[in-house]
Amino acid sequence: MRLLDKYIIQKFLTAFVFTVLLLVSVICVVDFTEKNDKFIQHNLPAKKIILDYYVNLFPYFANLLSPITVFIAVVFVTARLAERTEIVAMLASGMSFNRLLLPYLVGGAIIGGATFGLIGWVIPIANKTRVNFERLYVKRPYHFDGRNVHMKLGERSYAYMESYDNTANIGYHFALETIDGTKLRRRLTADAISWDSTKHAWHLSPQLVRIIDGQQERLLTIPARDTTLNLYPKDFASKYRLAETMTLPELNNFIQQKLERGADDTQQYLSEKYERYSYPFAIVILTAIGVILSSRKSRAGVGGQIALGFVLAFLFIIFVILGRNLASVGDMHPLLAAWMPSIVFSGIGIGLYRFVPR
Repeated sequence: MRLLDKYIIQKFLTAFVFTVLLLVSVICVVDFTEKNDKFIQHNLPAKKIILDYYVNLFPYFANLLSPITVFIAVVFVTARLAERTEIVAMLASGMSFNRLLLPYLVGGAIIGGATFGLIGWVIPIANKTRVNFERLYVKRPYHFDGRNVHMKLGERSYAYMESYDNTANIGYHFALETIDGTKLRRRLTADAISWDSTKHAWHLSPQLVRIIDGQQERLLTIPARDTTLNLYPKDFASKYRLAETMTLPELNNFIQQKLERGADDTQQYLSEKYERYSYPFAIVILTAIGVILSSRKSRAGVGGQIALGFVLAFLFIIFVILGRNLASVGDMHPLLAAWMPSIVFSGIGIGLYRFVPR
């Protein structure tokens, strides 16, 4: 790597870190002004607010805004080089534009690799504390309001509850069915099922069991008892930002469990999983676009080019949000929805590379 490459990479990464610190700090200040009433209402000490919430909120926003911060950093550094005619000198010395792109792509790859590690393992751990803080002190208390809940517990076992009280961990009008193909073999019913946190088991009220064997049926009554099921209180807990609190291995296991149970809400979790893989590539793509747009000296100056960077970066985030919404309602496969922004901006980058004068 040449001295010039190290110079550009250093400038790029320094501008990126500075932009992240500046933007996220401003956002955290705005967030504090919005939530300060909640903090006062719960009489929270400053130490708890800072350590449990804002220390963990900072990396979340840093990752969320990474397309904007990368683009701004690239445009700022490249526009400054162009303004001082340094890029002209590089190209005049025989360096090709593709060679000029190389240190930027290396810098983008460094940021992309770090981003993948952060969103896969580090940020979800921080989000566990942050999201729990929001549930306790910012959001309203959660109450499970689902009715007539059906859930697959195993290959042949299906559970049913008419309702569930998540504050007391009690389900009402419980049924457990064993089904072979389309034939009901066994059905257990109980008026109530409650979670015993000391035994880590469910306590069933007296049960009525109906056993079907061909044309014959038997009815059995079973007194109240404890039992274990592939069912837990967390299945009825708040799903508020749940995907953000899971590391990549935890998210994969959670999705697999959802698929085995036949759940119909796996789309949002699959979209979250695929986004974590696509985000690093998007950073490299946006880096290349930023260099292409800002490598020429502009009459609008650096400010105009940074403004254009803001517009394109926000447009990228709009595509990300659109993809999430399309995936959550089932109008687009989660894999395509997650990669759609990168695909679209790759096309934009290729078009700019071919037609924008450099």
